[in-house]
Amino acid sequence: MGLMQKLFNGSSNQAAAQSGGGIVHDGSHAIDKSKVMAATSADAISPLNPGKFAAGTRSVPVIPAPRYFSEEEADAMKQLAKEKTDGAKQSKRSYEAAGKIEEADAKVHKYHRKYEGVVADNELTKKRADARLGKHLHAQRPAYARLGLSLDQAASNAETRIGEIKAKLQGAKS
Repeated sequence: MGLMQKLFNGSSNQAAAQSGGGIVHDGSHAIDKSKVMAATSADAISPLNPGKFAAGTRSVPVIPAPRYFSEEEADAMKQLAKEKTDGAKQSKRSYEAAGKIEEADAKVHKYHRKYEGVVADNELTKKRADARLGKHLHAQRPAYARLGLSLDQAASNAETRIGEIKAKLQGAKS
């Protein structure tokens, strides 16, 4: 199998094509915009999934008009306010921790994509080197052809000379 066939049509590229790689020498690609732009999860906040603005936390219903409260209602509201204030502090801690986790996830995602970019850059460097070798080998083909033709010519000259010698010797025997 010739080098160019190995480079562009051989079994190594078939394996690459089966594993998601393949031949890109014609400028084609398999970059699917919808996959690149797809959310990292179904519930990720984005312009296409802005979240639920109406969904908020309301521990007590809105009081639609001024009113008087009884002592029991006031005590219950005060107790609920204490619980909700403590819950808000814990919620703040939890949301801050969740935010830090999101930031860490985003950093890992960013670093992984940077790594994938390095892999892609190096794959291109390797393919450039392969193409450069392919061009170099193609440039050598005329020299090899000349060598082959000169060998053919030398063989032909030798056969002619041998024929002349045989004819001369056979003529001397007669």
